Amino acid sequence: MFGLDTKDTRLLLIVAALALLAPFLLNPFPDGSAMAQFNAGYPDLMQRFVIFGIFAIGFNILFGLTGYLSFGHAAFLGVGSYSAVWMFKLLGYNVLPGIVLSVIVSGLFAVVIGYISLRRSGIYFSILTLAFAQMSYNLAYSVLGNPSSNFNLTNGETGLQVYTSDPQLLQTAGAPDLPNLFGVTMRSSVQLDIGPWLFTFNAGYYLCAVIMLISFYISVRIFRSPFGMMLRAVKSNQQRMHYTGLNTRPYTLAAFVISGMYAGLAGGLLSTMDPLAGAERMQWTASGEVVLMTILGGAGTLIGPVLGAGFIKYFENIFSKINEGVLHGWFGFLPDGMENAAVWVVEHFVGPGWHLTLGLLFMLVVTFLPGGLVEGGQRLLRLFSNRRERNKAAKSATQSKPAE
Repeated sequence: MFGLDTKDTRLLLIVAALALLAPFLLNPFPDGSAMAQFNAGYPDLMQRFVIFGIFAIGFNILFGLTGYLSFGHAAFLGVGSYSAVWMFKLLGYNVLPGIVLSVIVSGLFAVVIGYISLRRSGIYFSILTLAFAQMSYNLAYSVLGNPSSNFNLTNGETGLQVYTSDPQLLQTAGAPDLPNLFGVTMRSSVQLDIGPWLFTFNAGYYLCAVIMLISFYISVRIFRSPFGMMLRAVKSNQQRMHYTGLNTRPYTLAAFVISGMYAGLAGGLLSTMDPLAGAERMQWTASGEVVLMTILGGAGTLIGPVLGAGFIKYFENIFSKINEGVLHGWFGFLPDGMENAAVWVVEHFVGPGWHLTLGLLFMLVVTFLPGGLVEGGQRLLRLFSNRRERNKAAKSATQSKPAE
């Protein structure tokens, strides 16, 4: 189906089912219960799952296939965000022109950065991309963001946003004054009450989910194409390819540009959630975050980056909200001294200390599961499969044993 083999088609359908049923799957606990703290089925977080999934899918095309580790992909995320907001300012709040421009501008930006950075490999390539990202951040924060200047593209630390004085040439009188898709605002939601559960279906989430599925499908086609095989060869032994007379630069540059366009698409979608673009999206921490997502999920795998993005965003948004009051509610059944001790221990791993928990989990995954979460899932499947086969063999041996 869609030019994919049976295995890839099954994987695509699984991802589509997970995206479609996310409002149900991410709300397993009744609303208002103590465990509802761990529900993640609200629109803002679900959109971040799929948007940063797109970001990680694109990064995986570069890092997972070619082995080139970029520390500057946040630059394309920021460029995509600024491009989308400029479309809102110039044309109107319809999200399609903004999304298209974010992909185009980030792709052109990636051509320039990739052309220079790919002249080096290894750690030198990584440092070059980091340098370009930091230069982009400083340009957006100060040089191109001076409100008193006639060339104010980013509005500096205040961030780029839409004002009533902006042209918005295609904005009609009855159109919503929020990001929308032909009149359907990204914030519009429908809620479904089923007993103690409350499920929210959000238009912005489903738009991002459809785009994520298209992005995932394109990445599968790239992985299975001759172009993808060439990128794997670059990762395996680029020097040997040079000895055969093959110029690998066009292939690596193409992978870099495609990866940058994915990042720009993610940045544009972030602006559809909230039409405000700031320079913080270009910081080196955002670039490091997508590296963690890809490695944690499984670099070089198809679904791994999506899992890694969801894992990290879940910890960032859910575990960071667990404060001392929530912990006292959890451990309230203990005697006072034990309750305070338990709260004191656990509070170091949640709330502001959620990074510690994430760091420990990342260390465990890298140490025991070098292939990331995908490798962990594969090991579990093999374990259950081997156990099932052993049970069948034992049952068969028992049935075939002759009576004495």
